[in-house]
Amino acid sequence: MKIHGARERWVSTGGVELCVVELGDAARPPVVLVHGYPDSKEVWSEVATRLADRFHVVLYDVRGMGRSTAPAPLRGGYTLEKLTDDFMAVIDAVSPDRPVHLVGHDWGSVQSWEFATVKRTEGRIASFTSMSGPSLDHFGHWIKQRMKRPTPRKVGQLLGQGAKSWYVYMLHTPVLPELAWRGPLGKRWPKILERVERVPAGDYPTPSLPSDAAHGAWLYRDNVRARLRRPREDAYAHTPVQLITPLGDAFLSPKLYDQLELWAPRLTRRTLPAKHWVPRTRPDQLTAWIGEFVTANEDLEAGVPAQRTVADGKYADRFGGQLVLVTGAGSGIGRATAFAFAEAGARVIAVDRDAESAARTAEMAQLIGAPTAWAETVDVTDEQAMEKLAEKVAAEYGVLDVLVNNAGIGLSGSFFDTTPEDWKKVLDVNLWGVIHGCRLFGKQMAERGQGGHIVNTASAAAYQPSKALPAYSTSKAAVLMLSECLRAELSDQGIGVSAICPGLVNTNITATARFAGVDAEEEKRRQKKSSRLYGLRNYPPEKVADAILSAVVHDMAVVPVTPEARGAHLMSRFTPRALRAIARMEPPL
Repeated sequence: MKIHGARERWVSTGGVELCVVELGDAARPPVVLVHGYPDSKEVWSEVATRLADRFHVVLYDVRGMGRSTAPAPLRGGYTLEKLTDDFMAVIDAVSPDRPVHLVGHDWGSVQSWEFATVKRTEGRIASFTSMSGPSLDHFGHWIKQRMKRPTPRKVGQLLGQGAKSWYVYMLHTPVLPELAWRGPLGKRWPKILERVERVPAGDYPTPSLPSDAAHGAWLYRDNVRARLRRPREDAYAHTPVQLITPLGDAFLSPKLYDQLELWAPRLTRRTLPAKHWVPRTRPDQLTAWIGEFVTANEDLEAGVPAQRTVADGKYADRFGGQLVLVTGAGSGIGRATAFAFAEAGARVIAVDRDAESAARTAEMAQLIGAPTAWAETVDVTDEQAMEKLAEKVAAEYGVLDVLVNNAGIGLSGSFFDTTPEDWKKVLDVNLWGVIHGCRLFGKQMAERGQGGHIVNTASAAAYQPSKALPAYSTSKAAVLMLSECLRAELSDQGIGVSAICPGLVNTNITATARFAGVDAEEEKRRQKKSSRLYGLRNYPPEKVADAILSAVVHDMAVVPVTPEARGAHLMSRFTPRALRAIARMEPPL
């Protein structure tokens, strides 16, 4: 497999020939991507081509893998010391006068921790991004700390990681791993990745996989037992570190990185709701995170005043770099939600039927902290327009991590004053807009197979009946039930669904709400009065936005937001007759 636009060179070191490829302008900051096991450099192809627009991207096949030659003999040829020699030879060849930004995945990260902590590389690494691969030294100390004072929690962590590390024991078995990889396992591995990890089918892995995996078994045999038994005491990172932790990693527990700040004082943490092979399944997000981190550290090196290139909001470690789409983002709760995700470092797509309002939200989102933000003008009731939006988002921005179906309209009036046209309009926006979003973007999440979250804005009116809101309450009750049904259906695919029930929130929905059965003058009077009442309540949309982010983080099903919404929710469950009695009261309009 040839990476498009790559320039190839060979680097000799320690009796092996390393295949090195470069992309992008060599005058730009160098970013070195190191692959893991049983991969070759092609695992990075999707990330590398995206980064090449801004950086000098360097990839190389680790010795014995891909097109690089293997050491002879294999035993003793894969020690961390020799892998460090290889790394130094590569960066001396491609960037002799400038420190490089290092990125490692799996065993590429394991060996990169060595590079980032030994004295001889000091000054040659500008930053290090680690994912799915801990330092063996840190891992060794982690084990010793838990064995020295074994509490039930610590023993549970040891046993949990021990179970996840089953493959490490197998790879220490003589001969059998090589036979398996050169035989049936090597043939079936691409299909296993597709089925279990949901890695897209294509030209990865490369045909060299069986020999790559057979050679790479020595990475474990030459290093794991020795380092875990006698971990280095000086394994401190001499460079800023960005840790990306896939929460669904089948091989590594997030607990492995507890107290990592002791070893990496300049640490930025990220979490990602994904499985192990994130360079293939989440290239867009990794590109955003790597690009932010490299840019931030380049600016610091150049003496540029610190800017918020790396998000530092409340949920930055959870949403930084994620792709979030919000409908009804032109104002109110939608705009506040877009800003909240932007502050957490997410990439934001602001959708609204008002083009100017959507553009203003996107512009502000970037100023607040979003790495990138886009505005899209769509009427959520238009099925074909929504289908085109979904196609465009997938093609240009990627698959969503979070979808917020927030667009909605208000309608008040008695049942008999509400015309069929009124019913159609409120159901088209409040219900069908949500259905279109869930169907189109939810399907993309499910097909990706890496989880995600859908947030549907319902209302306290969904469970609080009112003689004044039959159409609005019906539409929101339908959204609530739809959310509950989808939550049940999508739970096995790692996709959470939350229904947000705000209550009385000070937004402009009251100023634009329709009042059925009255003339224009009376409708305007009621709009002004309801706006004044909501203004006196003065519950800000920013609190609803915070509840939305919290709902995603904690995977909450139904979230009543305001005190009155929470009270009505409790009454609907325990004292429904009292709630029905309240429903018969005349609204103060």
